[in-house]
Amino acid sequence: MVIFSLFTAITLVAMGTSLPDTFASKAAAVQEKYADNAIGNITGSNSVNVFLGLGLPWMIAALYHASKGTVFVVPAGALGFSVVIYTMVALLAIMLLMMRRYLDVFGKAELGGPFWPRVGSVAFLAGLWFLYVALSALQAYDVIKVPF
Repeated sequence: MVIFSLFTAITLVAMGTSLPDTFASKAAAVQEKYADNAIGNITGSNSVNVFLGLGLPWMIAALYHASKGTVFVVPAGALGFSVVIYTMVALLAIMLLMMRRYLDVFGKAELGGPFWPRVGSVAFLAGLWFLYVALSALQAYDVIKVPF
């Protein structure tokens, strides 16, 4: 059951919290001359999810346990593997954005541009998401063994 919960967390719950941000970023991209607001919205939203969404509950739990005289311990799970995979695909996404900004083939734009490079960018980014989900699922089902 824990494995199914992990897979649900990295797919359904993550999409449920991120889809509204996707629509807000699309609106920002359409209304603004530059892509900065759309990209800033996504990165800012994810930062809030990670730092506030994790930090605040952990702080509350730590304070609660400290007030009760108990120790707050969360056993390590798949977080380390997930963070490594996420960091790798995030770096690839940033490299794509940088290439889109400076290369003529992409129209020197983070968003939009010529049709086929735009479609290729969408396919690449969607592929990164599927890669992250697939690797995380394989690790959750113990197909991939990690030493940490």
